[in-house]
Amino acid sequence: MAKLPDYCIWDFNGTILDDVGVGIASVNYLLRERGLPIIENEEAYRRVFRFPIRDYYAGLGFDFSKEPYEVIAPLWVDQYMQRIGSATLYDGVREALEGFRSLGIRQTVLSATEKEMLRGQLVSLGIEDFFEEILGLDNIHAASKTALARDWRIRHPDASAIFVGDTDHDYETASMMRAECYLITGGHQSTDYLEKMNVPLFQNVSEFYKYVCQIQ
Repeated sequence: MAKLPDYCIWDFNGTILDDVGVGIASVNYLLRERGLPIIENEEAYRRVFRFPIRDYYAGLGFDFSKEPYEVIAPLWVDQYMQRIGSATLYDGVREALEGFRSLGIRQTVLSATEKEMLRGQLVSLGIEDFFEEILGLDNIHAASKTALARDWRIRHPDASAIFVGDTDHDYETASMMRAECYLITGGHQSTDYLEKMNVPLFQNVSEFYKYVCQIQ
């Protein structure tokens, strides 16, 4: 990239918000209730987490013939919302948001989180005002962000953009919106898996921010 992008598009969960532990605790509650093996630690979680979330749940042993995904999903959301108050921003996120704003880079958050839930979390974290657009899904099933990405590109046909996330689905989303993709390790998927995307990887947001500012 020869110059700074017009836009930085941010994923939320696992990129801005450190909610890995909350996600594990929430799904483990449901697993224990059903007598299924729990996820032992973050390393094990990152090996099994994937999109669509329905497939992730199936891999954990949930039997949709007995209990449909549409029933399980809101149960998980309820557990998540009970715990989310303990989740914090990753180190360096606020500084990067402030830095990009000072450089004139417009910022959008694009997430598989339901849009009103997403907005509420951004308000609670005190970072809502950094974002020109807050793009979330119209349901709680976290199926895919690619439609949001396609619509964003239609609205901004000529804008240069970078996308920062922490999963393979973020790579797919960036591709859909024709944005340069950067991935942060330590979110919801393992480094070994993210390496398969063949895009720049960073240990944290601070490294990502410094890289973007140095490639102008």
